[in-house]
Amino acid sequence: MEISAVGRLEVRITAADVGKRVSVRCLNDTGAAGEKFTDTVGVLTSWDDGVLLITRKNGEAVRIPESSLVAGKVVPAAPARRRGPAASYEELAHVTTRAWRPLESERLGEWELRAAAGFTRRANSVLPLGDPGLPLDEALAAVRHWYGERGLPAYVQTATGAEGTQELLCAELERRGWVREVSAELWIGGLAPVADLVEPGGVELSRRADEAWLGRYRRKGVSEAALTVLHGGPSVWFATVPGAEGEPPAAIGRCVVDGRWAGFAAVEVDPARRRQGLARAVMAALAGRALEEGASAAWLQVETDNAAARELYAGMGFAAHHTYHHYREPEPEPDPEPGAGAGPGPGSGRA
Repeated sequence: MEISAVGRLEVRITAADVGKRVSVRCLNDTGAAGEKFTDTVGVLTSWDDGVLLITRKNGEAVRIPESSLVAGKVVPAAPARRRGPAASYEELAHVTTRAWRPLESERLGEWELRAAAGFTRRANSVLPLGDPGLPLDEALAAVRHWYGERGLPAYVQTATGAEGTQELLCAELERRGWVREVSAELWIGGLAPVADLVEPGGVELSRRADEAWLGRYRRKGVSEAALTVLHGGPSVWFATVPGAEGEPPAAIGRCVVDGRWAGFAAVEVDPARRRQGLARAVMAALAGRALEEGASAAWLQVETDNAAARELYAGMGFAAHHTYHHYREPEPEPDPEPGAGAGPGPGSGRA
C-alpha cells in the first residue's frame, strides 16, 4: 500500500490508470470477524460510476466501490518470475498455437481466427494478439459471422496474469455478454530436469498416433480433422507405454518441439496404473527427444481444478506463467412473439 511520510494510507490511483496493474486496500464489508480491510491486486480494467473493476491474475473480476478505498498504488506490470525460463506472453501464445494448429485460419487485423471442425476450443477460437483493425463491436460481429458460416460457435481465447495479457479485453467481452466457459493455466519450466526424472525404458516414441495410442486418448471417436490437428506442429512426437495384450496403452503423451520450446499435452494414464510413475516416464522420454532436437524449455497446460496434475508438474519444476480463458459468444436474442415489440399501428392516433 502507498503510505505517506506521516504514516497515512493514501489512494494514489485515478481513472487515468485504467489498464495498469494496481494494488488497492478497501474497507471490508463482508462482515468477516477481525478483518477490517481487504487487499486486491490486479489490472484496473474500468473505473465507472464510482466503481472500480479489477481483474486478478486468474481472471476473476472484483468490483470495488470507490467510497470504500483507503489506499491504492500502481505496481509493476509483471509479477516477479520465481523460477523457470524467461518468456513473454506473446512468445508463448505463438508457440502454443503452432503446437495445436487449426485446419484453417484467417487474419482480422492482428487477430487470428482459427477453425478445425469443432475439435477443441483451442483450435476453434480467436487468438486476439493486437489490434483487429476495427472497432471492437464490429470486430466481434465479424468473428461471429466467420464462425457462423462454418456452423461453429464463436470463441475468443484471452489471457490474464502476465505482462501483455488481455485483462481489458476480458472486461469488454463480459460487458457485452460473452460467457467465460473454461479457464486453465499455462505452466513453464526447464526441460533438462524433466528428462532426468527417470531412466529411459519402456516408452515407445513415434511420429504418428497409431490406433493403440488413440485407444487411450480421452477424446474418443477422433475424426480426420482431429487427427490433422494432433499431427500438426513443427516437430511432433507421440509416446506410448504398452498395456497388457489386447488392451489400450498404460500411458500416452504428446510433445511438440518448436525452437527452444517443448510443449507437452495428452499425458494420460490408465486409471488402474496411476501413481506408478508412468506419467513421469512418458514426459522424461519425450523431454529427452526434445533435448536432442535443441529445445531447452518446456510448457504445458493444466486445468485449475486438476489437483493431481498440478502437484505432479510442480514437482517437476514447472510454475504458472499465466491463465487463459475461452469466452463464448452470447446466446442470440429470442425472436419476439408475433406482434410483440411492434410500434403503434395505423390509426392509433400516436405521432
